[in-house]
Amino acid sequence: MSEIPKDIAKLPFEEALRRLEEIVSQLEGGQVPLEKSIEIYETGNHLRTHCEALLKNAEARIEKITLAPNGQAKGAEPLDVE
Repeated sequence: MSEIPKDIAKLPFEEALRRLEEIVSQLEGGQVPLEKSIEIYETGNHLRTHCEALLKNAEARIEKITLAPNGQAKGAEPLDVE
């Protein structure tokens, strides 16, 4: 897959997801000419990749607080999502 365009790469997650949802709606509507469909599909694919990367980055930053036997917080460790 090609590199994510800079205008997409700088989008916050919420905006990228909103744009992706708009593209899905357009494609599902079936009223977009073939060439335009291909163009917006490619844009949607870049948006999807960008959203996935942002989610993976956020997931890596999530930590859970661990408690000592006395109930006091003893630190944090990476969240085990599996």
